Amino acid sequence: MFRRLLTALGLAAFVGMSALGASAQGYGPHYGPPPARYERHGPPPGSGYVWVGGYNRWNGHSYVWVGGGYQRPPRYGYVWHPGYYSNRGGVYIYVSGRWGPP
Repeated sequence: MFRRLLTALGLAAFVGMSALGASAQGYGPHYGPPPARYERHGPPPGSGYVWVGGYNRWNGHSYVWVGGGYQRPPRYGYVWHPGYYSNRGGVYIYVSGRWGPP
């Protein structure tokens, strides 16, 4: 039983690393994402929360929408810098959003 679990975990790690290697070699979408969706959201759940909008994520076959949500900045005064897609040699690469100074 334990040996099967280790084999399954090893196979999953290999497949995951293969996928990372493929994206690093430039196997990504050759067309940009669709326009961002408008997300209606209510008031923040508490003081200090900031709305972080969703984005289109490439799943290896197509873009899928990942909805946004409220988050608290990790430090006082930090703002959210949204992620974006960068066209690098005809391949679109997602640059993740991050918290940072204004």
